[in-house]
Amino acid sequence: MAGQERPEGLTWGIVQKPCDARHCRSAACVTLLSLFVTLFTKPYDGVVTSPAQTPRAASNDAVDVVLIGGGIMSATLGTLIQQLEPTWSVRIYERLDDVALESSNPWNNAGTGHAALCELNYTPELPDGTIDISKAVTINEQFEASRELWHHLLATGRLADSSFINRTPHMTFVRGEDNVDYLRRRHATLSAHPLFRDLEFTTNRSVIAQWAPLLTEDRDPSEPVAATRSTAGTDVDFGNLTRQLVDAMVANGAELRLQHEVRSLKRTKDGRWRLRVKDRSWNAERRRSTVTARFVFVGAGGGALPLLQSAGIPEIKGFGGFPISGEFLRTSNPEVVAQHNAKVYGKAEVGAPPMSVPHLDTRVVDGKPYLMFGPYAGFSPKYLKKGKYLGLITSLRLDNVGSMVGAGLKNLDLTQYLVGEVVAAPETKFHALQKFMPTAHPKDWETITAGQRVQVIKKDADGKGVLQFGTEVVAAADGSIAGLLGASPGASTAVSAMVDLLERCFPEQFASWHGRLATMMPSLDGGVPADAREIETTHDAATELSAAEVAVGTDGVLPPSVYDAHADSRV
Repeated sequence: MAGQERPEGLTWGIVQKPCDARHCRSAACVTLLSLFVTLFTKPYDGVVTSPAQTPRAASNDAVDVVLIGGGIMSATLGTLIQQLEPTWSVRIYERLDDVALESSNPWNNAGTGHAALCELNYTPELPDGTIDISKAVTINEQFEASRELWHHLLATGRLADSSFINRTPHMTFVRGEDNVDYLRRRHATLSAHPLFRDLEFTTNRSVIAQWAPLLTEDRDPSEPVAATRSTAGTDVDFGNLTRQLVDAMVANGAELRLQHEVRSLKRTKDGRWRLRVKDRSWNAERRRSTVTARFVFVGAGGGALPLLQSAGIPEIKGFGGFPISGEFLRTSNPEVVAQHNAKVYGKAEVGAPPMSVPHLDTRVVDGKPYLMFGPYAGFSPKYLKKGKYLGLITSLRLDNVGSMVGAGLKNLDLTQYLVGEVVAAPETKFHALQKFMPTAHPKDWETITAGQRVQVIKKDADGKGVLQFGTEVVAAADGSIAGLLGASPGASTAVSAMVDLLERCFPEQFASWHGRLATMMPSLDGGVPADAREIETTHDAATELSAAEVAVGTDGVLPPSVYDAHADSRV
């Protein structure tokens, strides 16, 4: 080896004499050891660097707001906070290597812009035969608030484009005389309300074939069928939307820490929160650190429950979570996809939970159209799709065991349903698709695993455990920490949920914020909505805004006159 030129930055060690076999082996070991030390103790200047988007945290630093979880909820709340208080420091912690990889990922959810246009579980039939549409109206109004905010963010350039949402008709399709009668009465009740005045109803197979030909082709002509349709429906890629919102937050001063997992939270003597954080990246300079925050939001999907339990707030006592996994069938066959452009919801089987309602959906992900059918329910003890198998076990506490057991005893039919779904043969599952689409062929479809859903379990007024479908915000009495539990319609109503959270957690500031929020979302103030139903035209409408109109806005919030002038540009 003597006389050889040494590569820059690498030391051959003590080998300075002619090489024999023993010395060569020693040299090789020293060389490899030096190389290992160089790579793993020094920052690497190539493309494989720490995934953090900002400089690493000090061992103990402080910020105003910490958002745990890089999903649509955190992205929405962070966006609102930056609009209302642009001087507040905001930091997002995400345990995975990118945002929107759990529930907000487009293949981990159905992508339905839930507006109660087609979902039968929002319009239950009462004992007297009437249809209760109160929940449907609420869901529709909440989704309208989401579309208004997206409209505003597009108009002000906060969102890069409207590629996250696509106009997709929403349909309901039922079979059998009883179901046809129910759908007819549902339509009559809903269409009498202004929000649903455009909802169409038919029992004519030729009309249904025009709306969605795959539903009627090769179907038994003697089978009674009916359908409703709203052309105002949407397909939403919440992963795309989340990434755009987070990118805008970072561009406006927020910090994003990827591969950083918040392990525990503890209240400090001055009322703030100290978070212990683990850097999960392969070349972390500091594996563990702490940060203090004035306000913490836990938007970690299924991981929210254990973190709120870690915080020790009394408001989380008695809460539990029941994890449910799922699968979808998906096709990208252009010949099949081209024949269907709608989200078609059916009616759940007797004993099936609301989130198991079968639907055949058009999906547009990264600009490419697909069809997806499901969900098929399953069970996994994990609280996150990319989480630990002990999620359910480690969430058990003395204060929630009773609730969990009580809810389980009350929902034995759900347990039976889940067992049946888990053990069902592939051909049995595929037959469920053929009830919707008689011409479906297995060669065109593949199975994908959906995201984990953790349904809320809590105590009712009598102190007994109940299983709750939907979402719920749990907040400390002083408003310093809050988290979101539950699932659908979650993402679609994120804006409404986060506005409610702001009012609960910041009651003193909210009075001064309300005017700006109402400017972004006119329906919040009981005013005339921006009518944001056709978001694909919003970006074009935004380009028509003059510089003067934008300039008179406060902190990027446009005045109501702008929305009045462009009220016909629906989001």
